[in-house]
This record gives sequence, structure tokens and C-alpha cells, in this order.
Amino acid sequence: MKLNTGQATAYFAKPDPDAAGLLIYGADGMRIALKRQQVVAALIGPQGEEEMRLTRIAAGDLRKEPALLLDAVKAMGFFPGPRVALVEDANENTGPIITDALSDWAPGDAQIVVTAGTLKPTSKLRKAFEAHAKAYAAGIYDTPPTRDEIERDLTAAGITYPPQEAMHLLMDLARQLEPGDFRQTLEKVGLYKLNDPAPLSAADITACAPASIEADVDDVLLVVGDGNAAAIGPVMQRLQAQGVNAVALCIGAMRHFRSLHRAASDTSGRPQIWGPNRDKMLAQARNWGAPKLELALTELTDTDLKLRSAGQNAPALALVERCFIRLAMLARR
Repeated sequence: MKLNTGQATAYFAKPDPDAAGLLIYGADGMRIALKRQQVVAALIGPQGEEEMRLTRIAAGDLRKEPALLLDAVKAMGFFPGPRVALVEDANENTGPIITDALSDWAPGDAQIVVTAGTLKPTSKLRKAFEAHAKAYAAGIYDTPPTRDEIERDLTAAGITYPPQEAMHLLMDLARQLEPGDFRQTLEKVGLYKLNDPAPLSAADITACAPASIEADVDDVLLVVGDGNAAAIGPVMQRLQAQGVNAVALCIGAMRHFRSLHRAASDTSGRPQIWGPNRDKMLAQARNWGAPKLELALTELTDTDLKLRSAGQNAPALALVERCFIRLAMLARR
């Protein structure tokens, strides 16, 4: 059975204990590893690996010794409880071995969990799991965690019912951080708030968030929003030295100016801007106004298209820097 994104999220949290197997595939190895870790823990419990109810098989070893998987599936465990045979980094070369083991699976056997990289819809391995009556296949895509996933991870860390402001900040962090870094941040937040009855705050999250180049990215965006064109060059030099990607920087700027535009267009009296720079961004939104912010977003969109153009020869960061200077000058008008 093929799982869509919503179905996969629910399944990873509560997998079918009687299933024959699960295939998790996609381009982002870290996201796949996190989902694999989650589903295996849900299947065999916290003591499963210690009780030898988890058998790990590398795809390279499986190619050399095809019987490894079926032996693991059929083996009787010393400890009672569900068992998992895990094949990591599978591909089409190991596909026939895995599909044969899936065909031979019977109730009571170990569940077959397979991780793989990008698989085409025509992949025989993918088709075998999607067509099997007792197996599942889930594609993992390069998208940030949903609100439900963040809330579930917070609950696992001992934090329930986080305030709206804290959730907005966490969702922003989820878009900025790598999946592993974001998961570690949530774990740190859980430890930071251990035995603390006060509601989760933006200050708590900021204290646990990893130090990274995001701070410098925020610095240059705040400088641009303030209209301080002279300060852009030094910050951009620092970002270039840190290896910041020009497209990612442009996307961050578009996110920043969309937030300003949303706040400038707000009529409820409660503009939706969160995080440590909230006061400064609200001031920028008032100073810019919605019409000028729309011009800024148009300028950023044009720059983004130039960056992605195959015929673009100008240095990418130089294009972004010139765009930022034009925006800073626009802020002064």
C-alpha cells in the first residue's frame, strides 16, 4: 500500500504490528533516518534492540550474502516480542532479494523495514511494497515538519499545549534547520523545561536553538529592512566566508519580507510575527508599508529567477548583494 504524506506521518507514529514490511525512500538521508528510527522504536519498543529483536543488514552485505534477510525474517528470537529485520540503503540491485523475502513472509515472521534513496515510480522494489496486501511504502520529501509532527515531538519531550507564539517560532525554526538539528533542538527544549511548570516561551526556544549562520542571515535582513545600505557589504562578506548559498539567502529574504508584508497588511491588531526579532520587524513593517513591501517582493522574485537561470554568469552572491542594496535604498524613500 502506498502511503501519502498524511498517512505516512500517522503510520510512523503507530505502525501496523502485523504488517509484513515498510519501505521508506527519498533523497534526504537524515529525514529517512529519523523516520526509520521512529517506526522501529514503535514496533519493537525501547528494549527491542537490547533483546536482539532488531537485525540490521547493510545493502552491501545483502548483495554478498542474499540469505541474510530471509534468515533474519524467519529466525526465532530468544526474547518474546515483535521482531524487525532492517535493510538500510537498499537499491534496485538488492530489490530482487528483498522482494523474494517479502513474498515468503508469513504471520509471526519479523517485519521487514527497508530504507532507500530516491526511487522512481517504475522501481520494482517500490512496486513490490505498494502492491503487497500487508506491506507499505512511504516517500519522504524535502519539506519541514508539520505542526502535528512538531506537537507530537514536543509531547514526547514532555511539553504539552505550547503557546501559539512558541509554536510559530518552532515552525520557523523547522523551516530553517536541518531535520537532525531541529530534532536535537526539541530534545534540548524538553530538558531545558524539565520540571518547569511555566509555559514554553520564545526565550526558552532561543536558548536551546543551535548557534549557526542563521544569526548572520538575520543580521543582514534586519540591516536591509532598516534601510542601512552601508552596513550590507561587511555582513555579506562574512556570509560569503561561511559559504552561504545565494539562493537560500534570497529565499530567506523573501520569507522575511513576506512576514513584513503580512504584518503591514494586518487589520486585526495582532500581526503574526514571532521570534526574537519581533519588535524590530514590526517597526520595519510600519516604516515600509504594504505598497513598498510589494515592490520589495517583486525585486526579490526577479533576483531569485536570475539566480536560477541557466544563462546567468554574474556571481550569485553579488546579485543578491546588489538586490539588498536596492531594497535598502527603497526603504529610505
